[in-house]
Amino acid sequence: MTQILIAEDEERIAAFIAKGLHAEGFATSVVATGREAIDLARTGEYALLVLDLGLADMDGLDVLHQLRATGEAVPVIILTARSSVTDTVTGLESGADDYMAKPFRFEELLARVRLRLRTPQQVGEATTLTHGPLQLDLRTRRMKVADHEIDLSAREFALAETFLRHPGHVLSREQLLSQVWGYDFDPGSNVVDVYVRYLRKKLGAAHFDTVRGVGYRLVDATATRSTSQGRHVAPYRGHDAPA
Repeated sequence: MTQILIAEDEERIAAFIAKGLHAEGFATSVVATGREAIDLARTGEYALLVLDLGLADMDGLDVLHQLRATGEAVPVIILTARSSVTDTVTGLESGADDYMAKPFRFEELLARVRLRLRTPQQVGEATTLTHGPLQLDLRTRRMKVADHEIDLSAREFALAETFLRHPGHVLSREQLLSQVWGYDFDPGSNVVDVYVRYLRKKLGAAHFDTVRGVGYRLVDATATRSTSQGRHVAPYRGHDAPA
């Protein structure tokens, strides 16, 4: 299992990142100080370091300088509230592989983690997610249902991407909220239900099953309909009525 080191002294953010990465199949270790980050990164056990700049004992850039000065080549993604162009350039010129300003969406962090962990053979892999008649092009950011192009807002696109990366899996409201809206969003909000309703209206209600008391699941509506017709089974009635 790929191991990722998280150097973040704000417990809420560290837990948010670790939980999300663990759900995606990564092993994580969390440290709150720069000294611990340096010591663990040098063990060679970690494939990537997620590094906050505002650590309690030292600046994250000093951590980065010390690692690069000793030839440590572990990929580093910087997380910081410093979002000016100058800060970004400084971080990248100091040896960071990527730079993300807070607040951030987990789905974007995950995409950057995967990008940094790719082998040369994986660089040319497909940028289109497909499930049944649904097709999402990550490069052009276009959504199609069969041959019909559908306009999605940025948030609808992010939610559709999350479903298409986990077809057939039950995704809890909490998972969807954290991956699409980020760690700083109100956990009591019903925004997930609202946006699932938007996707049902635009992409077709039959593609999204409601799992009562848990969350939602993306299904292949065409396959389900074909199976039902061939086997004469009763249609599934677990999902909401079309919005």
